[in-house]
Amino acid sequence: MAVDYAVIVLYLAGMLAMGWWGMRRAKSKSDFLVAGRRLGPAMYSGTMAAIVLGGASTIGGVGLGYRYGLSGAWMVFTIGLGLLALSVFFSARIARLKVYTVSEMLDLRYGGSAGIISGVVMWAYTLMLAVTSTIAYATIFDVLFGLDRSLSIVLGGAVVVAYSTLGGMWSITLTDMVQFVVKTIGVLLLLLPIAVIKAGGFAEMRAQLPDDYFAPLGIGGQTVFTYVLIYSFGMLIGQDIWQRVFTARSDKVARLGGTAAGTYCLAYALAGAVIGTAAKVLYPHLGSPDDAFATIVKDALPVGVRGLVLAAALSAVMSTSSGALIACATVAHNDIWARVKGIAAMRRKPDPGDSGAAPTADGAGERAEAPDEVRGNRAFILLMGLAVIVIALALNNVVEALTLAYNVLVGGLLVPILGGLLWKRGTAAGALASVAVGGLTVIGLMVSLGVLANEPIYYGLLASLVAYVGVSLATPPTDAAVLAAWRARLAGHSDGVPEGEPESDTAGSVASALRPPSAAGRA
Repeated sequence: MAVDYAVIVLYLAGMLAMGWWGMRRAKSKSDFLVAGRRLGPAMYSGTMAAIVLGGASTIGGVGLGYRYGLSGAWMVFTIGLGLLALSVFFSARIARLKVYTVSEMLDLRYGGSAGIISGVVMWAYTLMLAVTSTIAYATIFDVLFGLDRSLSIVLGGAVVVAYSTLGGMWSITLTDMVQFVVKTIGVLLLLLPIAVIKAGGFAEMRAQLPDDYFAPLGIGGQTVFTYVLIYSFGMLIGQDIWQRVFTARSDKVARLGGTAAGTYCLAYALAGAVIGTAAKVLYPHLGSPDDAFATIVKDALPVGVRGLVLAAALSAVMSTSSGALIACATVAHNDIWARVKGIAAMRRKPDPGDSGAAPTADGAGERAEAPDEVRGNRAFILLMGLAVIVIALALNNVVEALTLAYNVLVGGLLVPILGGLLWKRGTAAGALASVAVGGLTVIGLMVSLGVLANEPIYYGLLASLVAYVGVSLATPPTDAAVLAAWRARLAGHSDGVPEGEPESDTAGSVASALRPPSAAGRA
């Protein structure tokens, strides 16, 4: 195992080195949170694929293949479908908004009154996503070094928190590119063909296993439908995903690079299911399906290759964990803490131009940021990282925690976000009602029916939609100036004024709508 240990240690050291190098590039808030919005297609697609394909997609995807056969690919497949939908239909518009968070988008669209509640929901989701990714270190380090669960969580979490805190999105982008390459080589090019060969090839696999293992819907049609609702729609609205869209240097990069990443996810989904199916032939009586990945890696691969494949699994977990961590810290600092400070500032000095609230955006040129902006966001990454490690040490059921996070996210935020992008009659009151009713319905049904039940997300989405449409139609339309500013921003005019439009009362109203949320609400 010495060679395997050396591969892993070098890999972890490389991640820390990338963090240090990224720190030298993170000179502004834009650099730190969205890599300066400068990523080209190759780097953008690689990092996007890295963040969406985490431990659940790798270890869990192989486990589903072990249990259900080829139809076990559906969970990761729906993630890829969601990313494709986001990239083709929404990413260009999202990239042109030049914001940092989903809540800032809601403020722009609805006039500055929907962001803080959505910020709390998004913060809870990203926090739990980071926690579940961190817990996955325990499985990998147990296989690698025989470490106990707590030490594994602390070790893996410390590395991610360190490089994320040092360089922010630049460090995470660099490490994600390395992780994407390692994951591609380790899982697709090495483990997949070796596993199939060890199992005797596809003909032998079909002979050894029931026909259900090769049926497209062997996992169950209702399960596939639930995956679409949770994971495909979750891809459309998650802060961790949107924050990567914000890193694209143009809307064309966001669209084409995201499409490439989504296509990669589809191939990765099928690879995980095939590996799990091969593991079922080789080890038919494992105690848990989730042990299939570690078992086939440990027993079927030669020295050195085993270390690289385990590094690939570690890459999958680290990429999702770091992406969720910076998303969590960005929401906590910019959507919650900045607004709390803004409210306090308003009470001390009620000046509409000096609220201290989170700005809606920085404009195409990204206004010069004070060093405090970078220091503040760096401090929040460190703080949230420590919180994630502590919660991960105390939490045991990963599946329930992840399901809870996705259910609340999709049930509470899907309708007001997509409604804001697609329906101009949607109002701030409708958005707030949708978040509250959808979120509470999901939570209430999970309490009564169980976290893993399918019904909470079904009825939560329906309740959220009814509340959004009903309240929006029952309340006055969104102010025309706010909608004008929103349309201008969607068109790529970062100052909120369409090109060639003279400065007039309308332009003044638009500028007012683009003030910080609290000021816009009073204007």
